Parts: sequence; structure tokens; C-alpha cells
Amino acid sequence: MANRLFVASRKGLFCFEATASQWTLTGKSFLGEPVTAITQSASKQYLVAALNLGHFGVKLHRSSDQGQTWEEIDAPSYKGVHSDAQEDDPSLQLVWVLEYDADDTLWAGTLPGGLFKSTDHGSHWSLVESLWQDPLRKEWFGGGYDSPGIHSICFDPRNHEHVALAVSCGGVWISEDGGQHWQVKTKGMKASYMPPDQAENPATQDPHRMVQCAGNPDVLWVQHHCGIFLSEDRGESWRDIKASPSAFGFAVAVHPNKPGTAWFVPAQKDEKRYPVNYEFVVNKTEDYGKTFTTIRAGLPQEDSFDLVYRHALDVSSDGVILAMGSTTGNLWVSENGGDNWQNISNYLPPIYAVRFL
Repeated sequence: MANRLFVASRKGLFCFEATASQWTLTGKSFLGEPVTAITQSASKQYLVAALNLGHFGVKLHRSSDQGQTWEEIDAPSYKGVHSDAQEDDPSLQLVWVLEYDADDTLWAGTLPGGLFKSTDHGSHWSLVESLWQDPLRKEWFGGGYDSPGIHSICFDPRNHEHVALAVSCGGVWISEDGGQHWQVKTKGMKASYMPPDQAENPATQDPHRMVQCAGNPDVLWVQHHCGIFLSEDRGESWRDIKASPSAFGFAVAVHPNKPGTAWFVPAQKDEKRYPVNYEFVVNKTEDYGKTFTTIRAGLPQEDSFDLVYRHALDVSSDGVILAMGSTTGNLWVSENGGDNWQNISNYLPPIYAVRFL
């Protein structure tokens, strides 16, 4: 059972650990600094964290002692990079996601829409040129940011060469050969904010977050700007899933062994972006989205303005424990598959990501 939770926030990285009776704050790093992503190597040898220091740029740090101490390492760089897309002089704006594959290769999804990889735990980085130079990439555009960005990276445990990405805004991209070639896969997705003749254009799709079931990697879930989409054929096609009180949101988590079980945090969409009727809830499906249970136990049901960002919901490797953090600095944990929640901190900075590591 996972018992260590990392919380990346606007003012630092925090570590919580479970004891017999409660979750306790046991570690603090990078206090006062925005931490945008964290991951751990498959070998458990390293933790890697990304920081966004604004005027001072993006910084990466690595720990070999489980977060007790950190060393700065090189961040991905666009120096000398050129393309046929919009960027005249692209520069790194944000490391939005960090993920290790089973071979201990570290991948980074960034703004402005570049994918990088490192075979030495972040000491050196290389841009995945095949994706960067793809002619369709010039059609990508920004969603919440001015530039497009890669925020979700999924690996099929049956085939380490199979990599799936989600881009805001640019759809879902899949490689079957470790990133040498790519195809966009958005059949069935629709962007309702576009004119009807452009609603199914891959470049207009805005997936907010994509996750893959480890136990059945054919199943991928996407929380899209325009609803929830499910694929049961490794992204070849997608179907629209209806949900109440809203199908809008940013975060999604899938059970590691039960592909039909997934969790979402619904919200009012577009300019609102707070809970429907100010009632903070979690939606859970156990039948591939045919039905949902709206969970309220332990969550605020009046005057809530909590929003959960795309990386701020996670599930443990056994599917039992879930954690989520909000823009108001609230942190919740469920120890029974999301059916009940307990607040373990009210006073954190706005939370960008949570990870069981």
C-alpha cells in the first residue's frame, strides 16, 4: 500500500506519510518556489522535480536520498532548435509533466509543445525531433496557456515502444516505435467550442489529462475540455461519456487493475471553473462510464471554490488510496477507493500536482 504522497505546489514541495492513524507532513523542499512536476525512476533510485521560477526560468532538481537533499541538473533546452511551426525562437516556458518509462528513461512534456527524453536521469536531454518536426504540429495552439503544451505521457507496460501523449491543444499522439514516428489519434473526439466543420479536427482537441490503465493498457481515459472520452483500443477510437453534475474538469485517475473504474472531479466550465452549485464532489464510475456515483462524503458541500488541476488527482498502485489537492490549498485523501474522503491539510499553497511515489 502506498503511504508516501508528494504534493507539488505554488510555494514548495511537501511530503506526507501515513501512520497507523493519520497522514503527517514529514518533508518540505523548495519553500517559496513553484514546483510543477515530480516523478520517481523505475529503479526507485532518483526523484526528479521541475520548478518554474518565472524570470529566472525553469529549473530541474534531482534527489538520490528520497527527497532529503537535492542537486540542480540541466533542464531541457530549445537552444538551436528550429521548426516550420509558429516559433521563431522557441524557449522553454514550463516542464508540465515528468514521467519515467520501465527502462528508466526520463521523459518531459513541455510548453511550447516539445517532448524531451533523458537516458541519464536528467543530466542530459534530447528533443524528440520526430514529433517537433511533424507538419501537423504547426496546427497546435494554446489552451489555458498562450502556447500548446504536452501534459500527459503514458507507456504501455506490455510494449515499452508504445508511447501516448496528450496535447493541449493538439489531441492525442501515439508512437509505436519509441518516438521515432507519430500518429494523431482523436477519432470520436469533438471540440464543441469550434464551428461544426472543425469540431473533429485533431488540432482543435483539448484533452486536459489522459491516463492509461496499467492492468489493461488498451484502456485510456481522457478528461477533455468538452467532456469525458474513453478508448478501449489503445487510442484508435474514442467515445463520449456523459456525466452529471458536469463532464467538465481537469483531473482523471484510473484504477491500476480495473480499467472500467475511474475518478473525475467535475466543475463549472470555461470562465467559471469552480464546483457546480459550490458543492465539491468526486465522480466515480465502475462500469466504463455507463453510470457514475457522485461522492460527497468528507467534501465541502457549500461555498466551495476548490478546483483540482489536471495532475492534482492520483491513485495508489493498489487502487485503494486516492489523493487530490485544490487551488485553495486543501488536500484530501481517501483510503477506500474514493468512497469517503478526509481532509489532511487546509493551509497549503495552491496545489499543482500530487503523486504517490
